[in-house]
Amino acid sequence: MPGGDLSTFNVALIGAGDLGAAMARAMIERGGLMPVRLRVATTSGKAPRLAGWKGIKVTTDPAAAAGAADITLLAVPPAMAGALSLNSPRGPVISVMAGVTLERLTRIAGHDRVIRAMSSPAAAMGLAYSPFVAGPGATCDDRALSRALLSACGLCDEVRTEDQIDVFTAITGPVPGFVAAFAEMIADYAVARGVAPNVADRAVRQLFLSSGTLLAQAAPTAAQQVRAMIDYAGTTAAGLEVMRASGMKDDLARALDASVARARTIAG
Repeated sequence: MPGGDLSTFNVALIGAGDLGAAMARAMIERGGLMPVRLRVATTSGKAPRLAGWKGIKVTTDPAAAAGAADITLLAVPPAMAGALSLNSPRGPVISVMAGVTLERLTRIAGHDRVIRAMSSPAAAMGLAYSPFVAGPGATCDDRALSRALLSACGLCDEVRTEDQIDVFTAITGPVPGFVAAFAEMIADYAVARGVAPNVADRAVRQLFLSSGTLLAQAAPTAAQQVRAMIDYAGTTAAGLEVMRASGMKDDLARALDASVARARTIAG
């Protein structure tokens, strides 16, 4: 299969909410998927977020959509997983439903050519991080097709164990999530010291844009960046030393643990 090219494949999308629609946009705009090759199943039989593309077929029947597809993407809320049954579609089934295990996906699909993944609505901009783990029946071609689909959304990696998908559900799934919470705290700090709220908001948005851009480069790593600033012993080093001596790292770990735990129970 040509690297990352979905142009010759039929894709079924089950669920077209924020995440499903974002991934569909990525597949069409960056993965080469032709809209006429996309079949969407929703409870309403409508997909307003995808109305800008002509030729997309929309149905209320997930099994019918999957039956005609080379790959099926499940992007419904995890609470709806219990109502899904795909009746053994011919192609692999990839899920971005939080907390829905490979074992359960096998029952939903009707076969064991299943892939469990996580992504985020940042897929619409090609900025998602999408880890995946393959089920026991997934072939090399299934994994390659899944990688092509997820790579259209941004970066992706195949991870070694299923429990790591729950970890990434907490870390990279809720964009902007924890990053937004940290940005809020910095903005609140500035406002409490007399900075106008709109100025604080603008400054923090630009800070995280520039920081994310720099951190996205191949080198140095985040740890190396922190070490370099501490070694420089400037103004930032003074604050970083306080952070390192505080319980912030442990507090963050507890917060992420709570999110991971919820990821493992959210599907019921």
